[in-house]
Amino acid sequence: MSPTHTAVTTLVADLEPCGHEDHPDCGIRDVLARLGDKWSVLVIVELAGGPRRFRELQRAIHGISQRMLTLSVRRLERDGLVVRTVYPTVPAQVDYRLTDLGASLTHLVRQLTDWSAAHKEVIAEARDAYDRTHPGNELSG
Repeated sequence: MSPTHTAVTTLVADLEPCGHEDHPDCGIRDVLARLGDKWSVLVIVELAGGPRRFRELQRAIHGISQRMLTLSVRRLERDGLVVRTVYPTVPAQVDYRLTDLGASLTHLVRQLTDWSAAHKEVIAEARDAYDRTHPGNELSG
């Protein structure tokens, strides 16, 4: 998307459904599960600015526990999106950085964050309208 692009695309993308009887699972569920994890996306956002140490990541990602950050960076490392480097110092220093594969995601994450920022008010209004017409609903959050 160009910096001057301001139009909202209303056309529906041509997507192949996965998991239907006539279309077997195409293998994206596993990847989407990782990217659908809010902590993983936030780690990618932070690492897009360059290498970070564990505590820097933890301070930058509000609300993430040490355990969740550990799990998130390990999963991202396992998926080949993040590399963990241990430096031979005393005490050992460790940093995390995006791999080329992880860096290739940053453009998509940027589009998603731009879309989210551009539509947050409309979504909030839709939620309010829904909640008014469905009192006692447990979907908030």
